[in-house]
Amino acid sequence: MDGDSAHSMEAEREMTRLWRTFRTVYELLADRGYEVSDNELVLPLEDFRAKYADPLGYPDRTKMKIQARPTDTMKMKYTPLPSKANPNPQPDCGTIYVDFCPDSSGVGTKQVRAFNHLVDENNFHTGIFITQTPISPSAVRLLSGVPGRICEHFQEQDLLVNITRHELVPKHVLLSPEEKGKLLERYRLKESQLPRIQISDPVARYLGLRRGQVVKIIRKSETAGRYASYRWVI
Repeated sequence: MDGDSAHSMEAEREMTRLWRTFRTVYELLADRGYEVSDNELVLPLEDFRAKYADPLGYPDRTKMKIQARPTDTMKMKYTPLPSKANPNPQPDCGTIYVDFCPDSSGVGTKQVRAFNHLVDENNFHTGIFITQTPISPSAVRLLSGVPGRICEHFQEQDLLVNITRHELVPKHVLLSPEEKGKLLERYRLKESQLPRIQISDPVARYLGLRRGQVVKIIRKSETAGRYASYRWVI
């Protein structure tokens, strides 16, 4: 095999891997409640290649930037209940920005600082920074330290397969503050009495769950059909 064909095979492999990650990102956005078109959700590999390959056929990550706005349903789920102190609460969600870091190694505080700056400058509510390699603990801390913004990190390989599409992973549905209140009232519970799910749980990370929220988990059962349980995010 000559060098050119080896290169083109390698480029094709990398392109296919990144296409799978890219599709999972769009599924993640849709599952969180952002506005995503059907075309984006089922983008064929050929179209992805045409749009995002560099002249040598490798993916050009600098072109792969995504923005999405929350749907009305998502806004409802992220609007706190009115209180005396806050009689007209606003939804705690907004435009999300996803960036694929082009650097293949040595990703640290420098790249995270640039990403944080971009999120802040453009007034994005949430940012997702996707890298090819792990980032240092100090870079992770820096990412989550932007006042008034939510910045998350994933590695490309974390998103090669959509874990929530696996048949053994039950459906997780975020409750709105109103639904959460009704649930606690119905069972006469405090939220701290509910079973818990860690914010670091893979499905919680995928859905971008936040501390204090409650998620409904719908399982299939051979005897009961479907049954629901609830988890408090900590």
